[in-house]
Amino acid sequence: MRNVTRPLALLLATVCLALMPLTAEAWEPTKPIEFVIPAGTGGGADQMARLIAGLAEKHKLTPRPIIVVNKSGGAGAEGFLHVKAKKGDEHTIIITLSNLFTTPLATGTPFNWRDFTPVARMALDRFILWVNAEAPYKTAKEYLAAVKANQCKDRQNGVCAMAGTGSKQEDQIITILLEQSQGVKFTYVPFKGGGEVCVNLVGKHVDSTVNNPAECVSHWRAGRVRPLAVFDPERIPDADWKDIPTVKEALGADITYNMLRGIFGPPDMPKAAVDWYIGFLRKVSDT
Repeated sequence: MRNVTRPLALLLATVCLALMPLTAEAWEPTKPIEFVIPAGTGGGADQMARLIAGLAEKHKLTPRPIIVVNKSGGAGAEGFLHVKAKKGDEHTIIITLSNLFTTPLATGTPFNWRDFTPVARMALDRFILWVNAEAPYKTAKEYLAAVKANQCKDRQNGVCAMAGTGSKQEDQIITILLEQSQGVKFTYVPFKGGGEVCVNLVGKHVDSTVNNPAECVSHWRAGRVRPLAVFDPERIPDADWKDIPTVKEALGADITYNMLRGIFGPPDMPKAAVDWYIGFLRKVSDT
């Protein structure tokens, strides 16, 4: 009788291989990606998120579209709580700014930065002290002297108005640091986003802002606002910005503040999804 052990073993091995699942492919989105902005339209976070979404579409970097959604209520708490509730979700990300840390500290809102899954730090953003281009102040020292003397004529008791994004987050923190350093007092006026902040400076509804460069750049190039100083240890190296002095140069005050521009996912986002977003954001950066 012929020995069938070897042919049978080969046959069984072939059948087993056929029945085994193929090696799992790397994860990628299977439905639209919700990209949450915990701030209003026109500000730095909004501009950056929409830039990322636009680059993704232009260069076909993702198999599914990115849907940008603004949730600015409660100094960004609305957006963070929305994402926190999506535990394990693979199709939701949020762009973060300093309110990721400051909002729960200041308001007691039930979220913590550790609740979210860190994905990538895309940038550290600067802040600039701006005034209206028609204001008489050519330097930060001139403006702060007017603030100290309560010389903002259109304001109650002459107290100058400083506009910023939200309450108890980066813009107000910088305003308070400036007050403490220079012995002055502003009326702080919060708005939902940096775009709205700069528009109100252009309209002379406030006397100054501490907007990010991108939030006021179009109005600056149109000659509507004037940058007085940058809250950074060094001047901005780009050619268009290098003539703006640092706050230390302008006022002798060592006030610096860099704001996180990062991407986080919901709690317990699977590692395979995190890895895909890291690779995706690296491709965005490479453009």
